[in-house]
Amino acid sequence: MIRVVLADDQEIIRTGLGMILDAQPDISVVGMAADGAEAVELTRRLRPDVCLFDIRMPGVDGIEATRLVDPVPVVVITTFDLDEHVHAALRAGAKGFLLKNSGTELLGQAIRAAAAGDALIAPTVTVRLLGAFADRGRPVQPVDPLTEREEEVVRTVASGRTNTEIAADLHISVSTVKTHIASLMAKLGVRNRVEIAMWAYETGRARP
Repeated sequence: MIRVVLADDQEIIRTGLGMILDAQPDISVVGMAADGAEAVELTRRLRPDVCLFDIRMPGVDGIEATRLVDPVPVVVITTFDLDEHVHAALRAGAKGFLLKNSGTELLGQAIRAAAAGDALIAPTVTVRLLGAFADRGRPVQPVDPLTEREEEVVRTVASGRTNTEIAADLHISVSTVKTHIASLMAKLGVRNRVEIAMWAYETGRARP
């Protein structure tokens, strides 16, 4: 069971997120906070597996709270799709960045990814974020050449598509998509789909 502390200054949002997460068979909300300071205190006391923090909260905001609870992985969730928030959250060590309209499936995926030490960023901001980091120097070369299908998966991952959307686009099953992504991570020596997408931009397979 993945134990979660969540923080949002709006009670209706806080309650709704709690209900969504508690409805997941493998996730349990063990604490809820109305601001960043309370979130930090709860996290230090309850020692959850993952935190879910809103960015804009009174006093200690979600970015600062993310820094203060390290090394507990944090998924940041916000209404505001702003580059400065994305960069600030990732610099603070966040393991995920979601918009509040991302949907219940993506929310669960982000919590599970963070618990596993992975990272998940909302597809709606992935393309723009990766475009900003496209030029980081010489890209890594794959251990083994990519197959034609893996090349297709790389491009769709870079476009910010979810596994379900990739499966529909390429007319394959979701489990097959996951297999290809696991193979890509091994060949490229990366830890998650965000880094796969980064590599696609670095090698010119995708464009901002």
